Amino acid sequence: MDLIQTILMGIVQGLSEFLPISSSAHLVFTSNFYKVFKGIEIVQESNQEVFLDIMLHLGTLIAVLIFFRKEIMAIIKALYFGLKNKDYSSKDFKTGVYIMLGTVVTVLIAFPLNEVAEFLVFKPAIVGGLLMFTGCLLLFSEWLGKRIKDKKDITLKSSILIAIAQGLAALPGFSRSGLTIATGLLNGHDRKTAAEYSFLLSIPIILGASMVYPLIKLDFAEVVTYNWTAIIVGTIVSGIVGYLCIKYFLKFVAKFSLGIFGYYCLIMGIVTAVFFSIYA
Repeated sequence: MDLIQTILMGIVQGLSEFLPISSSAHLVFTSNFYKVFKGIEIVQESNQEVFLDIMLHLGTLIAVLIFFRKEIMAIIKALYFGLKNKDYSSKDFKTGVYIMLGTVVTVLIAFPLNEVAEFLVFKPAIVGGLLMFTGCLLLFSEWLGKRIKDKKDITLKSSILIAIAQGLAALPGFSRSGLTIATGLLNGHDRKTAAEYSFLLSIPIILGASMVYPLIKLDFAEVVTYNWTAIIVGTIVSGIVGYLCIKYFLKFVAKFSLGIFGYYCLIMGIVTAVFFSIYA
């Protein structure tokens, strides 16, 4: 793993974490395309690559924390004062409860899929197929969402369904933001509401994956031998690109259809499935 690879993956992570195109799929594609062109065996597993993936997600987590800092503080205050005063009626209080409940649901769905997800990291052709499904879902949700009356606020029912979608997105190729936003649209929410809630819901999961996973699975004696310059640069790049992506994506979804991302996922899924079926 070198500096060029981590910068490329940092850019890819920053863009694809918040765009509905599957960050995990694009990290798989980028890493494996790089290996193909460098003549490296795709099945070669590297703990350093797993650690880099965690750090890149940490970079985008910092981006979403900074961007939504006001909303996050409002939710924390609403939870505190709501419990203290036994007043559970505010929108921010409900959002906080939905995020906590959604996190539990996500873990229950995602945890059993962990081994499958790790297997798919080295099966980019299959990941391409799952990305095609994401594209079809985005296109369908845009079509059907226009026919459903808009709901401005997230409800308990929609929060649970969105959390289930986020759990399924543990599989690379199933875009986390794509599945969650599409589920929001299918439940009658407008694109901006669905996107904002999707980003807020991602915070506990990314935080948990960034903190808990290393403590359980990584060998810290090995970690100190990694290329830390490349890892840190990649993490910084993913954070900067991620912040800019959130800013401009929210402006985009407020005005335009997600159909372009649906078509992109279909085309990218087909191309990568065919490429890796031939060369992998």
